[in-house]
Amino acid sequence: MKILFTFPGQGTQRPGMLHGLPGTELAQAREILGAEVDSLDTPQALEHTRAVQLALLISGVAWARELQRRGMTVDITCGLSIGAFPAAVVAGALDFRDALQLVALRGDLMEQAWPHGYGLTAIMGLTLPVVEMLLEGSGAYIANLNAETQIVIAGSDEAMALVAQRALAKGANKAQRLAVSVPSHCELLAAPAEKLAQAFTHVTLNRPQCAYLSGSTGRVLWQPEKIADDLARNMARTVRWQEAMVAANERDARLAIEMPPGGILTCLTRQAAWNGECISLERSGADVALHLAKRLRG
Repeated sequence: MKILFTFPGQGTQRPGMLHGLPGTELAQAREILGAEVDSLDTPQALEHTRAVQLALLISGVAWARELQRRGMTVDITCGLSIGAFPAAVVAGALDFRDALQLVALRGDLMEQAWPHGYGLTAIMGLTLPVVEMLLEGSGAYIANLNAETQIVIAGSDEAMALVAQRALAKGANKAQRLAVSVPSHCELLAAPAEKLAQAFTHVTLNRPQCAYLSGSTGRVLWQPEKIADDLARNMARTVRWQEAMVAANERDARLAIEMPPGGILTCLTRQAAWNGECISLERSGADVALHLAKRLRG
C-alpha cells in the first residue's frame, strides 16, 4: 500500500497562504528571490501569475517536507499544472532553488504572453464529447480533464463566455470562471513553453527517489530529461488528472494527501474510482495524515 502526495494548481491560492508555513522553505525562497517573497501572498500580488505560482510552489514543498520530517514516506508525487514543480522537488528530481527560478520565469512567460482577457472556465455536468461539440467555432480549447464530468476550457473571456452559455443551455450543472488569468494547457501557450524548455537546458535534474507521476500524461516518469520536458511544457498540454489518479490507484496508492492550499484535488481524486483514503492536509491536519499513514503501513 502506497502514499501519494498531490499538489494543487492555480485557482486554489488565497491571501495569507504562506503565513505559518513550517520549515525553512520561505527563508530559502527569500535568499533566491529577495524581498519579493515577503509580499507574494498579498491580495495585490496574487492578481499576478508569477506570485500565484511561486506561492503554490513554496507552500507545497514546505508542507510535504514537514510530513517527511515527521516520519512519513511518500511513494508517489503528482501535481496539477504548476503543482508538478513541487511534486518534482519533493520526489527529489528538481532542486528547490532551481525550481524557484524556473517557476518565477514560468509565471512571467505565461503572463507576458496573454496579459489581459484570457483564462480558464470549469464546466461541470457534461462529458468530454459534449463539451468538444460546444467548443466548435468558439476559439476556446480543452484545458483540463479533471473528472468524467468536470472539464476545464481555456481561451479568451469572450470565447469562454460563449461556451459557458452553450453548456448551461445543454444542461451543465455549472460553468464557473476560475481565478486564473492565463489560458493554460492549450496551444496558446506553446511559445512560452518552448522558452521555458530552453531554460531547463541550464538546469540539472536527478532521477527521482520516488515515483513522479505526470498530471499531463498520467504516466510515471523516471528519466530526468523526460521530467524536465514534462515540467517545461505542461503549461501547453492538457491536464489529465483523472487518468493520473487511475494510474496511481493501479500502482496501489491507497492514501492521497493533498498539500495546502485547498481541497479541490481531494474531491477530484475521489471521483476517479479511488480505492483508498483521500484527505486535504489543510482541512484534516498533519496529525490525522500521520495517523492514516501509520495505519496504512501497519
